[in-house]
Amino acid sequence: MKPGQHTPEVESFYHLGHGPLGTHACQGTACFVARHLDAERWRQAASDETRVYCLGQCYRAPSVTGADARPPAHVRAPRAIALERVASGGAPALEDALHQGAYAALEQVLDFPPEAFIDQVERSGLRGRGGAGFPTGRKLRAVGSARGEQKHVVANADEGDAGAYIDRFLMEEDPHAVLEGLLLAAYAVGARRAVIYVRKEYPGAACALHVALHEAHRAGLLGPHILGSAFCCEVSLEVGRGSYLCGEETALLNALEGRRPFVRARPPYPAQAGLCGEPTLVQNVETLVNLPWIARHGGAAYAALGVPGSRGTKVLSLNSLFQHPGLYEVELGVPVRTVVEQLGGGLRTGPLKGVLIGGPLAGILPPHLLDTPLGFNELQAVGASVGHGGVVAFDTHTSIAALVHHVFSFGAFESCGKCTPCRMGARRVEQLFARVLDTGAAPRSSATDWEEVAEALRLTSLCGHGTGMGEFARSVLRHYREEVEACFG
Repeated sequence: MKPGQHTPEVESFYHLGHGPLGTHACQGTACFVARHLDAERWRQAASDETRVYCLGQCYRAPSVTGADARPPAHVRAPRAIALERVASGGAPALEDALHQGAYAALEQVLDFPPEAFIDQVERSGLRGRGGAGFPTGRKLRAVGSARGEQKHVVANADEGDAGAYIDRFLMEEDPHAVLEGLLLAAYAVGARRAVIYVRKEYPGAACALHVALHEAHRAGLLGPHILGSAFCCEVSLEVGRGSYLCGEETALLNALEGRRPFVRARPPYPAQAGLCGEPTLVQNVETLVNLPWIARHGGAAYAALGVPGSRGTKVLSLNSLFQHPGLYEVELGVPVRTVVEQLGGGLRTGPLKGVLIGGPLAGILPPHLLDTPLGFNELQAVGASVGHGGVVAFDTHTSIAALVHHVFSFGAFESCGKCTPCRMGARRVEQLFARVLDTGAAPRSSATDWEEVAEALRLTSLCGHGTGMGEFARSVLRHYREEVEACFG
């Protein structure tokens, strides 16, 4: 099937369709934990037949489409990298972006062979900022060395982790940084075609990218003989129709091909057989935005920031329960306590009960572990994750039982249904905790039941959606077991 052609079976997978987004209240995790701040808006969200799980407005949650304001953006790292232009007000227009250094890195890299740039990215230690944290240089090298007449680069702008709004403002306020990073990646791997897949819930981002693409074409920064070189690359924009699973790279590739976006079994990996069966590099927006800085300053300068295993900076997005919500670029390795108490100013709504970092399908960090460094390995060791960088703190207004129900309700609704553990297990846990919330307790046998289901999700699911729910449950049992066990009679 050619991209753009969709059967009724494919269309039934999505919950937002082709038309305008319309007016919806957000049901994402940041809005869920902030529901006591605006009970009426949350009732509107709960009664909405169309579920929208993140509008990228977590800094003002609970939120609704159409009512928005720019969050503050701060650089709290030794060097501004991803938020270099956003923190100073943004540069959505090409003229402003060029004045602030856009495309200088691309012009510099085009004077050298692709291998030289890949070497610098490997030396930088940059890891993917979209969740898995895979080394970016290794991905570039794998696609660059793969055999194939045609290669592709896909910018995964389907930022669906509830609590993250990082990519949204990079695209809206610095779209040329995204395009420059995309072009650097395409040059490195030898791709002549690239696609940006942006989520439906971000109409402002899609509009900004659409304008940026036209500006870049007119300026000779896209298309044939970019900047007078032999490098040619066309970039297209695809807008999703509502599916959290399309953030998973192989489901995203199926969506771009006009197929039902099930997760693909691996191997083969996208580096060997991706879009249309051809070698494909998939990277998220923040990862791509790091590439121009590495090109300008070198991999060693980037690697001088952060800690072993977690080099460079990371943008974090803090939710509305903080005294000071917004975007913060920090050096990796900073203690989470510094983020929560100094940058965020603590909570304005009551005592901190826990922090979810990197989306709802990740572990919870309880207050006594806030001194854990913000690093891939360090957070993983305590059952949490850097993930996408969304920081959702919650207070005593949110019970653990209610949070478990919310996460598994989200997980069940967004499951692609391809693998049995995820399709049936998520719904089973959702139902168990619905009973707890309705009656105040569930049969004692249900406690063992939900633990077994969660462990099966963690160990046997096809992709990170199911395993993420299992990791979340494991974290709950590790840190909040007593509260959970009290839910079962």
